[in-house]
Amino acid sequence: MSSLMNPYLSFRDNAAEAMSFYQHVFGGTLEMTSFAEMHASDDPSEAEKIMHASLTTDNGFVLMGSDTPNSMELDEGSSYSISLSGTDAEELRGYWDRLLDGGTMQLPLERAPWGDLFGMLTDRFGTSWMVSIETPEDS
Repeated sequence: MSSLMNPYLSFRDNAAEAMSFYQHVFGGTLEMTSFAEMHASDDPSEAEKIMHASLTTDNGFVLMGSDTPNSMELDEGSSYSISLSGTDAEELRGYWDRLLDGGTMQLPLERAPWGDLFGMLTDRFGTSWMVSIETPEDS
């Protein structure tokens, strides 16, 4: 049985730009396939749109995404967030800083009531992120 759960983001005409941005933030290997490469659309305006993108980071995080075809509605709701958490403060602060470039901070990255550092932001592509840095109890 597989135990993987990978976020899959939908975009309207800017999946390549967004996924390249996330590669800049997290590093790793980015693979993208266009609708034309997969012969997946008869609409010439969709030829260069991204049918599927997958970013695999060196630490095993996988983020996927695609452009939504013109014929489909895209609900750009705020009913989701991607959570990044762990103990490597330098790595997580780096993600925070890069995601915040061109984005909007909802909650500063600061000490939360439960003791960890926690913050929330929306990046320039409308994706909501939560960053939680676990800290030792005596700090």
